Amino acid sequence: MAAHTDEKESAESLLTEIQARASKAFDVFDHESNKTVDVREVVTIIRSLGCCPSEGELHDLLAEMEEEEPTGYIRFDRFLPIMTNILMERKFKPLPEDQLFKAFEVLDTDRKGHLTVEELTKYMTEEGEPFTQEELEEMLSAAVDPNNGVIMYKDYASLMAVDENT
Repeated sequence: MAAHTDEKESAESLLTEIQARASKAFDVFDHESNKTVDVREVVTIIRSLGCCPSEGELHDLLAEMEEEEPTGYIRFDRFLPIMTNILMERKFKPLPEDQLFKAFEVLDTDRKGHLTVEELTKYMTEEGEPFTQEELEEMLSAAVDPNNGVIMYKDYASLMAVDENT
């Protein structure tokens, strides 16, 4: 019985911690202090909490959080239960560094240890879920090695990896 009580207290403690993290992240973007944020900011909030959903999954999440008649804002009371569920179930976790590295290796058909800007641009805009120009520019600004003008993907995979404990 004591083990069950400890388990329940641990789960409640985790729930409280997760709700506090989600609330704090939401509050950063609640510029009017009225428990609402611009719908465009929700993606940043979700990613700041260590979640990496696809564009399609983000679209579904936003649709779930929005009012029946969209206002352009998301209310905290709609955001918190959905975000708490996502965080409790550890949904949309980023890939670990070794998997990111392997994905880049697959793209590096010549086994050079790097990708050119042109190669990465082609893959990110023509394959799978295409990046927007803005997303591509943001990625390239972080990915391209300033010394040689290519993407040293081993280094970039390390940079992209998210520490599970933060």
